Amino acid sequence: METTVTQKGVMPGERLKSLRVLLKKNGFIRVMEAHNGLTALIVENVSVQCNGQERAFDAMWLSSLCDSTAKGKPDIELVDFTSRCRTLEDITEVTTKPIILDGDTGGKTEHLMYNVRTLERLGVSAIILEDKVGLKKNSLFGTDVVQEQDSIEGFSAKIAAARKARMTEDFMLISRIESLILKAGMEDALARAFAYVKAGTDAIMIHSKEKSPDEIFEFCSKFRPQCPDVPLVVVPSSFNVVYESELRAAGVNVVIYANHLIRSAYPAMMETARLILENERAKEADEKLCMSISKVLTLIPDTLYARRTHTTWS
Repeated sequence: METTVTQKGVMPGERLKSLRVLLKKNGFIRVMEAHNGLTALIVENVSVQCNGQERAFDAMWLSSLCDSTAKGKPDIELVDFTSRCRTLEDITEVTTKPIILDGDTGGKTEHLMYNVRTLERLGVSAIILEDKVGLKKNSLFGTDVVQEQDSIEGFSAKIAAARKARMTEDFMLISRIESLILKAGMEDALARAFAYVKAGTDAIMIHSKEKSPDEIFEFCSKFRPQCPDVPLVVVPSSFNVVYESELRAAGVNVVIYANHLIRSAYPAMMETARLILENERAKEADEKLCMSISKVLTLIPDTLYARRTHTTWS
C-alpha cells in the first residue's frame, strides 16, 4: 500500500524495513554517501528531471571512510561504534530514506551481535560487512598494503552469528567480498559468495579496484544463475565509466556512490581557503565558490513542519 511520509518524518521501524520494500518494488536502487546531517539532506532532497521522469537517490550510505575523514581521522576503524551512532542520529533526525551502514570487518563477533541490535533500534536498514580481518585498510589500496582476508568458515560464522542476533528479518546483512581486490581470483570470489549465501547473508557486494567493470560483469554472469533472488551490490568508485543501465542489465540491484560528496566538498573548501589567503579578502571566494549568507540562513528550515514530503511503500 502506498503511503505518504508526512512532515513528522518516519519512525525507526518504518525506515528499517524500507530498503527491502524498495528492492522488492523496484529491483534496482541507487545510493549516495552521507557523512553528516547536511549531506544527508542533500541525498534526501536532490532530484533531476530526465526524459520526463524524476530521478533521485533511493537511500544513503554511511561510509566509514567518509565518517572518519569528516572527523579528521584515518580510515582504520579508529572511529568507534558509539561515534558512528552519533553520526547516524544526526542523519536520522532530519531524513526519511533508508540507511546502509558501512560496518567494515564488523570487529569481534561478540560485539557485532550487540551492534546489530543497536542499528535495528536506530532504524538502519542494512549493514555491509567485509570479509577481512586485522587492522582495516581501505580496499582501494588493494595489494599495495598488507590486507588479510578471513577464511570462508570464519566469515560464514560471523554472518550466522549476526543473523541470529537480529530481532527482525527486515534488517539486511550484506557480505562484501574482497577476493578480486586482493587478487585471489574469480573462483575464490564465487566460492565465497555461494558459501555466504548458504550461511544466511541477505545480499552480496562484489568489489573491484579495476578501471574496467569487466570482472564485475563476469562475476554477475556466474553468480546470478545459481542465486537468482539474492541482491547484488556494487560500488563503482574505480570503474566509474559504467552506466547504471549496464549494471542493472548484468543483474546488479544496488549501486552505491560511496564517497563522492566528501570528495567534492574538500577541493571546494581548500580552494576557498586558498583564495582568501591569496587575496587577503573574501570577495573572490564569495563570488567563485560560496553560496550567499542569506541562503545559508534559510537552507535549513527552523521548524519540523517545513520538512519536504516523501513517499514510501509498506
